[in-house]
Amino acid sequence: MTSTDHDIKVLNTLIETTIDSAEGYGEAAKDAGNTRYAASFQQRAAERRQLALRLQQQVSSLGGKPEDDGSVLAKAHRMFVELRSKMSSKDDTAIVDEVERGEDHIKAKYEHALEDNDVTAGTRSLINEAYVTVKSGHDQMRDLKHALHGSTH
Repeated sequence: MTSTDHDIKVLNTLIETTIDSAEGYGEAAKDAGNTRYAASFQQRAAERRQLALRLQQQVSSLGGKPEDDGSVLAKAHRMFVELRSKMSSKDDTAIVDEVERGEDHIKAKYEHALEDNDVTAGTRSLINEAYVTVKSGHDQMRDLKHALHGSTH
């Protein structure tokens, strides 16, 4: 496998996860009762879609076929979440808990990619830039979750 092939594989994994995140935020925005939370979720969804687009452009520039869909696992998870929300009305705390769990997942995926010593410098730089936004989203949701649960850690 060439370094270009490896970069494409790593980037496509991140694209899939980032699309999942954007769709998760979109669902959370629809379910949120608090308009401030809904607006925040919409903003993060748009930001993640832009991030996925940047990663897709990099895959194209490397000569690869960019991932353009989320993961099968995420689709199954969204179906479960939709079913659960139809069966019971979720409150904003439960929605934030769910979003924060997704943020833990995407943050870990990006951290794993940053630890990959086989990606090229250009790809690592892009992943690092993307990670800044991912970490910001993660930290915002973590802080919101703690505030809603009344804890400071």
